[in-house]
Amino acid sequence: MSSLKGKIDFVMVVSATNANPNGDPLNGNRPRENYEGYGEISDVCIKRKLRNRFQDLGEKVFVQSDDRSDDGFTSLKDRADGCEELAAEIKKGKRANKETCAEIACKEWLDVRAFGQVFAFKGNDVSLGIRGPVSIHQAVSCSPVDIISTQITKSVNSEPGKESKASDTMGMKHRIGFGLYIIKGSVNVQLAEKTGFSQEDAELLKESLKTIFENDASSARPEGSMEVCDLYWWQHADKTPAVSSAKLHRSVQVKALNERPKAYEDYKIMLNPIEGCVKAEEYHLV
Repeated sequence: MSSLKGKIDFVMVVSATNANPNGDPLNGNRPRENYEGYGEISDVCIKRKLRNRFQDLGEKVFVQSDDRSDDGFTSLKDRADGCEELAAEIKKGKRANKETCAEIACKEWLDVRAFGQVFAFKGNDVSLGIRGPVSIHQAVSCSPVDIISTQITKSVNSEPGKESKASDTMGMKHRIGFGLYIIKGSVNVQLAEKTGFSQEDAELLKESLKTIFENDASSARPEGSMEVCDLYWWQHADKTPAVSSAKLHRSVQVKALNERPKAYEDYKIMLNPIEGCVKAEEYHLV
């Protein structure tokens, strides 16, 4: 695999229609929002979806969801022990070389060399932290979102003995009517050199971003309710370009055309070119 050509920055615009983009378990699984009413999607949620796409594309992933495990392991420790080369080095205890452990883990799993990982398991003398080159911001909606809550019931008996079906189990489902979210991120070359994150891995990341909601449908996010609208991708020639990531991210301007937008068409999205900066690759997917 070839080395990363230069620093990467990206901005992605995604829409949510009658869906719960990211529920908050500490708030009854209501869609996340800040104190000003703007919707949020955590960076952890975004990375989870990217890991799922990496798996769909045939890559090995260390942090797998239980319902998507493709190697038979049921815990991170079991998965780490399942890598014979890594397990052999860790078993050396205090004599283990942490750099060697990191090199093995990064070579084995794409998400480790992309996002980093902490290896600290009970019963092992070796604890290891790996910093990944791919950083992703928490996504924030372009306008305040309206949260819609619906009460649900279950009218089927869970156990025998009851004479009739009763709507005795109550619950709530939450969604937003519509929200347009901005996801920002970058890939650091210096850290990519340490983990082995390659140019080919960067292309996989780009493809995963464009298709991030494939195979992600659920009751909270019905098929088609989450959509990638636009992706702006800057591949710099230098490790540390003259233009900062913050300035590039701000170059994507989103303007609401009315007070309460209800669809993607209610926004005007503009890319303001920056002098002396590499031209962005633009992908308009709607």
